Amino acid sequence: MTYTFFDFLQLIGALGIFIFGMKIFSDGLQKVAGSKLRAILKGMTKNRLSGILTGFGATTITQSSTTTTVMVVSFVNAGLITFIESTGVIMGANIGTTVTAWMVSIFGFQMQITPIAISLIGIFFPFLFFGREKLKNLAEAMIGFGILFIGLEFIKDAVPNIQDNPEMFAFLDSFTGFGFASMILFVFVGTILTLLTQSSSAATAITLVMLFQGWIDFPIAAAMILGENIGTTVTANIAALIGNVHAKRAARFHLIFNLVGVLWMLFLINPFLIGIDNIIQHFVPDTGSIFGDSQEARAAATLGISLFHTTFNVLNVLLLFAFVPAIIRFVERIQKDKDSSDQAFRLKYISGGLMSSSELSIAQAFKEIELFGKLIEKMHYSFSGLFFKKQKKQERFLKKIEKREQITDNIELEISEYLTKISSANLSDAATRKIRNMHSIINDLERIGDLYYQMSKTFEDMMELDVALPKDAVLEVSDYLDVILRAIKLMRANMEKSNGKPINLDTAIELENEINATRDQMKEAHYRRLEQGIYTSQAGVIFLDYITRLEKIGDHIFNVQEALAGRKMKTHSEMLVGR
Repeated sequence: MTYTFFDFLQLIGALGIFIFGMKIFSDGLQKVAGSKLRAILKGMTKNRLSGILTGFGATTITQSSTTTTVMVVSFVNAGLITFIESTGVIMGANIGTTVTAWMVSIFGFQMQITPIAISLIGIFFPFLFFGREKLKNLAEAMIGFGILFIGLEFIKDAVPNIQDNPEMFAFLDSFTGFGFASMILFVFVGTILTLLTQSSSAATAITLVMLFQGWIDFPIAAAMILGENIGTTVTANIAALIGNVHAKRAARFHLIFNLVGVLWMLFLINPFLIGIDNIIQHFVPDTGSIFGDSQEARAAATLGISLFHTTFNVLNVLLLFAFVPAIIRFVERIQKDKDSSDQAFRLKYISGGLMSSSELSIAQAFKEIELFGKLIEKMHYSFSGLFFKKQKKQERFLKKIEKREQITDNIELEISEYLTKISSANLSDAATRKIRNMHSIINDLERIGDLYYQMSKTFEDMMELDVALPKDAVLEVSDYLDVILRAIKLMRANMEKSNGKPINLDTAIELENEINATRDQMKEAHYRRLEQGIYTSQAGVIFLDYITRLEKIGDHIFNVQEALAGRKMKTHSEMLVGR
């Protein structure tokens, strides 16, 4: 055997040059596309078919299905697209990734691309020093393209020669004689190769080089391609580990979709490969069967692998397209939503865009506001639980409040953007007033979420400083929370009753009076405890903080009720009886 460790290092270096070129090429293309790529991904996902076209286009631009799927997972996590909308993009990305295989097999094995690649670098290198950003980005992409094929040529030269290294070939050949079991084994090899290179494009290039050099035959190369289809899903699943449940579901869908495809293809692989062979012989005559061992047959086999890769992914999408809802249900079953509040990361009623009429759009937005009110009630229960639960549950409540506060920010932003879009249409005066009131409502609801979060941080400080409120002070806070809860329940009832129509404010005014009166009583009790030395100044400051913030919550709740009523009270003093 003539293959040395130094030769192996050259192979690793050649692979590094190929992956580096692929990265520069991909980054350059993404910069050329600019923000349009994200806009395409966000905007063209109204149905699965447009999602497939979007995924194909985005992957062709990025030259990386991994980039597309990781981007999709991050979009789902941020609530920019739904899990269901992401499924089409993921299917399209599977088809888009086959473009790289065609590029490598045509330019890398059917023609002498290295002189052209070097010339390409020479042509575009000066543009890197130009002031125009677009020219620099295009130059970067073209230089990356050139480096990619130089790296491929180095890989071809660095792969050990079969004639000079029969022992290595014999070792590899010993795993190919087990029939269907060999196919399964090399599916795993393809998966591991993709995991090691962190690029299905690089793994595909290595597979094509091994096939071209005669190290593996056509069926084994096809099995490795199937494994690479599984391996490419792993990066997105890793990215989803820190994401919410919807991001995890998008990544799991990608894995399951590709796994199902590989399973059905393994059962049909022999007749399928014979069909690929017949097509290649028809379009590339005089090469003989791609199952053969001649140099011409191996070169044609690289085209056969590209055709197999594309045909498999297209057929997989066509066959499983109708079963996507069933796969979605299965994914939702295995990736359960442990905290239903995750749902609030994505709006339920307005995710499909504007309705045909402004009135219908306003009604949709109002339904989201009702859900917003429900989330505020959940935050109230979580904060109330802090005073009466053990430490383990208290920590869970603190996390829930923090998470829900972030969700309230997202909801306010999304509903506000939606209302702004509605406002751009020609609206009646009544519709304009409704929208203004709805802007006011979401602003007040978001402020209530902030106040609960601020009080939770005060409670956290109280735990860290080991400050305890006396029992009567805790009971007073509890009673005050009960009054606030009644106000929240009334607010939610009025939201459901209102549906954009004015409501009666009488009960809301009574509750606001009670909230303010309770605040005054608690302040009196607070000063008595301070004077009698029942608790420290530190505990007193914390107690006063709760009183102040809860009273502010009451004010914001009343502001919401005013907006629901369609009128603003001149001053609170006009409704405060006996003050």
